[in-house]
Amino acid sequence: MPLLKGVSREQARFVIPDELRADVRLLGDTLGEAILEYGGESLFSDVERLRELTIAVHGDDAQEADRAAAQAEELVSGWTWERADDVARAFACYCHLVNLAEEHHRVRAFEAGDREGVPSALEAALGHVGRVYGQDEATRVLSGLEFRPVLTAHPTEARRRAVVAAVRRIAGLLAQREDPRERSTALAESQRLLRAEVDILWRTAQLRSTRPTPLDEVRAAMTVFDETLFRTLPRIYRRVDDAIAGGPTGAAPTRASAFVRLGSWIGGDRDGNPHVTAAVTREAMAIQSEHALLALERACDRIGRALTVDEATTPASGPLRASLADSAAADPETFEQIATRSPGEPHRQALILAARRIAATRTGDANLGYAGADELYSDVLMVQESLALAGAPQQAFGELQHLLWQVESFGFHLAELEVRQHSSVHERALTELRSGGALSGPSEEVLETFRAMAQIQQKFGARACRRYVVSFTRTADDIAAVYELARVALDGVSLELDVVPLFETENDLNRCVEVVVAAMQLPDVRQRMSESQRCYEVMLGYSDSAKDVGPVSAALALDAAQARLVRWAEREAVNLTLFHGRGGALGRGGGPAHRAVLSQSPGSLQGRLKVTEQGEVMFARYGHPVIAERHVEQVAAATLLASTPGIVHSARESNARYQHLADFLGSAARSAYRELVETAGFAEWFARVTPLEEIGQMLLGSRPAKRGLGAPLLEDVRAIPWNLAWAQARVNLPGWFGLGSALTAHGDRGLLREARLEWPLLRVLLDNAEMSLAKTDVRLMRRFLDLGERKDLTAAVLDEHARTTDALLDVTRHERLLTNQVVLGRAVQLRSPYVDALSYLELRALRALRLEEPSTQERDHIKRLLLLTVSGVAAGLQNSG
Repeated sequence: MPLLKGVSREQARFVIPDELRADVRLLGDTLGEAILEYGGESLFSDVERLRELTIAVHGDDAQEADRAAAQAEELVSGWTWERADDVARAFACYCHLVNLAEEHHRVRAFEAGDREGVPSALEAALGHVGRVYGQDEATRVLSGLEFRPVLTAHPTEARRRAVVAAVRRIAGLLAQREDPRERSTALAESQRLLRAEVDILWRTAQLRSTRPTPLDEVRAAMTVFDETLFRTLPRIYRRVDDAIAGGPTGAAPTRASAFVRLGSWIGGDRDGNPHVTAAVTREAMAIQSEHALLALERACDRIGRALTVDEATTPASGPLRASLADSAAADPETFEQIATRSPGEPHRQALILAARRIAATRTGDANLGYAGADELYSDVLMVQESLALAGAPQQAFGELQHLLWQVESFGFHLAELEVRQHSSVHERALTELRSGGALSGPSEEVLETFRAMAQIQQKFGARACRRYVVSFTRTADDIAAVYELARVALDGVSLELDVVPLFETENDLNRCVEVVVAAMQLPDVRQRMSESQRCYEVMLGYSDSAKDVGPVSAALALDAAQARLVRWAEREAVNLTLFHGRGGALGRGGGPAHRAVLSQSPGSLQGRLKVTEQGEVMFARYGHPVIAERHVEQVAAATLLASTPGIVHSARESNARYQHLADFLGSAARSAYRELVETAGFAEWFARVTPLEEIGQMLLGSRPAKRGLGAPLLEDVRAIPWNLAWAQARVNLPGWFGLGSALTAHGDRGLLREARLEWPLLRVLLDNAEMSLAKTDVRLMRRFLDLGERKDLTAAVLDEHARTTDALLDVTRHERLLTNQVVLGRAVQLRSPYVDALSYLELRALRALRLEEPSTQERDHIKRLLLLTVSGVAAGLQNSG
């Protein structure tokens, strides 16, 4: 599979860097060899023929493109289901390899910037704040910085872990090839291994054979901690310290604090997922703790064994000597073993002993183990202070400081495990309790969940599991219900509980301040406010609000809700944290994170950002150490800048200036969107023109595709399959529908262009819609929509697509989509023909299921092909779920 060819691709050749082009060619050719070896010339020729046709579809000659599209559809229709399956697998593998090549190139570019001394985003932000507001203000703002990414297990990651593992091994070989220390013989061996690993990827089943359990999802998420975050966060903090100091640090007390705290819903989110039980929540925390303790144990042991400074050159402080004496008295045998191997090395002894105590904590040895992470922090800090007092600052503030940062960031629990449940479940449980009868299984499970939270807090501290998110919060009664149920469940047992309302629909967002004002009158809330320095958290749901009223109205409603909450918090002296429930897809609030942060409602951050990291996005942002480092730095930088007085003042002015425009656009877009989804038969049509039903059958995650609460179809369908289904039909409707009607209805292009430049929210909204439109394909979307046999609905979607594209290009003054987003435009161009190939195969399968009457045996083949293409298209489009 050589690199793309053709006249229309020549322009792209000038954009694609030589190194990236070489990587894509290498991986594509290697995959081609594997296909040829497996299926012979016949399979290779079929793959190549479809590839050539889908490339031609993107040519400049419209007639030739139409002819190529028809030929591609005809070619696909003539294959047996087995051959179609093999071809689909080829293009799915190619999408994985292109993703890998682009990730590798991003890492290459970041590392080149480091070598050239290019400041990171966070270094640049700190420099800007220091120049404008003074270094003291920069340090003050930084001291309050807090980034809380919350990992979730939503099934947007369609790849099997075996596929992920194969891709990671290929990534390692690709990086190894660029190591200048590699000899020619080593490169030859690397090439052999590359061929073998690509062949494994080709021969590995792309689809899961069993549905993952919630604990499988917990273990999968642990890979981003084990392989990336544990070692990456201290490097980020060190770079911040360097930036504050204006040069390399490590020989003086640090001025950078550990500002990242992980959260997790994996094993705690039971909203619509009957597989998440109290037992699962307890086990999820046990798994997290095992990984955190093991990582801390290894780090402490490694640093300790290297710390061979002698007592004669580096004497221990009085407190350290006393601590070692206490340890020797408490456990003479253990201390004697350590002292014998580290004679005259008290600092080494202390850290190796700390590592032993961490291990004892992990294995449940209460006599030797730590009671909590604070005790470990104190022990390590004592070693640091002793080294500094002895005149060894390099040892005190180097690797030892990294260990302190790791203890601060992760504790013994790794990530705060949050519980989420739907408000209707609490309502049902309270009704049963008040009736005096026996509780149903689900209601008893609600009570058991509070007991599990209390047990986790007793073992790991309140920080480990105290937040309880209430989906579809409508009134303060939904918050009061949680506290009442907790009292019944615990019967006097202590539980620190923060109930977080989640506002998701437009109506609920509009009433959010009214609800939190009423919540402040609840005795339980008042008590928590007094205990927590008046801290209060509110969660905003991006995905369900967008499904409710469309992307434009949802974005504006969310911004307005944030503004009202900020005003309320300022008036009532509440330290407000807004928790943003964003997804990976643009219809779920996705898109580039740093731009999203800078577009938040003015004053809503105050140096604190909490956001969900869902599915494929979690692995894309945190799967590689270098990319994870840059992502955290970019988000932190944007949070810092968005919290400065100048940015807040400017944003408030632009919001006020364009409030009338916001009201108009929101109303017009909502009308267009609701007219479509409220059309009679729309729900059935949507399920027919997309693989919605089949996505529900995919073994993507432990949670069902529907909440199963008896609501109407479109309300019952979760936002993830809603977005994923539209992406599969190449429509991406949740990312743009209604925008064209709103822009066209307004008509004042001058004002719209001015607002785009001066109003961050509109700029991000238009940029995200542009990105979403760039991943659509009119030819293919028309073919998918025709399966519904509803000309009126097909016309409505196609007309709005054309209207939105034209209006967007007019307002942005771009000649084509993604003109000013070079990297993203290159990625879309590179993938489009290969995603198209999978779409033609998916279209054939969906047509057979919807319009034909296949036999039972054929139906099994067809469904397999459909699920394979769904997985491949998701990989090619990337942020589709």
